[in-house]
Amino acid sequence: MTNNQPRLRNTALPVALIAALLALWWAAVTYSHSLIFPTPWQVCEGMFALARDGILWVHIGTSLLRVATGFLCAVLIGVPMGLWMGRVDLVYRTFNPIFQMLRPISPIAWIPVTILWFGVGDFPPVFLIFIASVFPLILQTASGVHAIEKRYLRAAENFGVPRSVLLRQVIVPAVLPEVVVGMRVGLGVAWLVVVAAEMIAPVSGLGYMIIDARNAGSRYDLVIGVMIIIGIIGLLLDTLMRKLEGLQSVRWRYGR
Repeated sequence: MTNNQPRLRNTALPVALIAALLALWWAAVTYSHSLIFPTPWQVCEGMFALARDGILWVHIGTSLLRVATGFLCAVLIGVPMGLWMGRVDLVYRTFNPIFQMLRPISPIAWIPVTILWFGVGDFPPVFLIFIASVFPLILQTASGVHAIEKRYLRAAENFGVPRSVLLRQVIVPAVLPEVVVGMRVGLGVAWLVVVAAEMIAPVSGLGYMIIDARNAGSRYDLVIGVMIIIGIIGLLLDTLMRKLEGLQSVRWRYGR
């Protein structure tokens, strides 16, 4: 029972805060007699109707599929590129200024150019997710390679360890914690970007649901409900990445 007390306390405090915020929300709408802003119960009713019809699950699946596709492409390109930059100084000096210049540009700023290049449809959000995710992955991976103790690499080279073995058994395990950090940052930005992109171009996804609900007679109960769903999914994705960070094969460099 003693071991469960911290866990129960950590769960009870956020639940109590959420309950207090819901009560404050209900009181503010009720006593202001707002005709536009919905109560928590009205939001629940609207979202239950969408879930019962299956519409909500279709849009959630569409957004998650776009994020998964763009994020996977970013991992497949960003991690090898970061390893290459970390191992070869000339490559690092060549590409690092370009990536450092592109990284601060908001992915939202790419939306007009992306629509000009690819039109509307599923590909523009996937491309924006890729752009949002790939630069953190590249730079974080390269930083992880640079953080490896040089004497370990020199010792392996002195013993004649082949480069493929050095990469597979020394460099990749050592840089894995930094890669996971880059993945967590990139995934968080990717989820933000897909919602913003869906509000502009496609006709599906959670971002589209917000715009469609606003245009369909100002259904702000659905607008607020979808916003809450977006936040919950973002929390679940971040929790998943935290679990990945906690794996022994990932966190060994950080000790306890």
